[in-house]
Amino acid sequence: MKYSIFYINNKIITIIFLLLIMISKSAFSDFTKTWNIASPSVVSVLPTWPGYQKPGFGAPAGTAPEGTGVIISNNGLIVTASHVVSRATEVLIRDFDGKKHKSEVIFNDPGTDLAVIKTNIKNKKIIINEFRPDVGSEICLISNSFGLDLNITCGIVSANRKSGIGFNPIEDFIQIDASANPGSSGGAVVNSNGELVGIMSGIFTKESDTNVGVNFAISAELLMKTVKHLIKR
Repeated sequence: MKYSIFYINNKIITIIFLLLIMISKSAFSDFTKTWNIASPSVVSVLPTWPGYQKPGFGAPAGTAPEGTGVIISNNGLIVTASHVVSRATEVLIRDFDGKKHKSEVIFNDPGTDLAVIKTNIKNKKIIINEFRPDVGSEICLISNSFGLDLNITCGIVSANRKSGIGFNPIEDFIQIDASANPGSSGGAVVNSNGELVGIMSGIFTKESDTNVGVNFAISAELLMKTVKHLIKR
């Protein structure tokens, strides 16, 4: 009888262990799905700064040499953060497959920190979801962190409708704790379905421009209010 109880207990422990592995894999698969859906619509933005002949050099203090952008239309429109391209003399786009494309900044609004770039890129546009994600819900950031090409970090929505932070004159932020670093500006903040809910804008830190888990994305609602007139239906 003692052997039987021991055997049954071991069997129960094994089942629980396998269930935990399945749950863990399920959670991982959710982020894999998010990446597979959204990442083809995210690009790296490579600005050339005044006095330099190619991207990656001469960025102003506090500005990364590269940034990120998101394809928002079928006719090659890409949204990014204004501060990524505001002083650039030329902007190249590196797509999901590593190909580089020439582009033109056709809209720049430092007030909201949003800019739109036109290029001949044919990658699919991202789905924009203007419904604000709930505080505590899972989100992911797909961006060109540190100029190392596209990567994904995930976390939760920490707060909503944040303003008066001091980054931009016009602010309607979603606060997230997904890791963001220089190069992440203009990155896609997406829900678990790979839908765009925000554009990465600012990292809140006192010592350096690296992640401490207090990051701010421009809401999809403000994004659409600002650039909707540029998108061809």
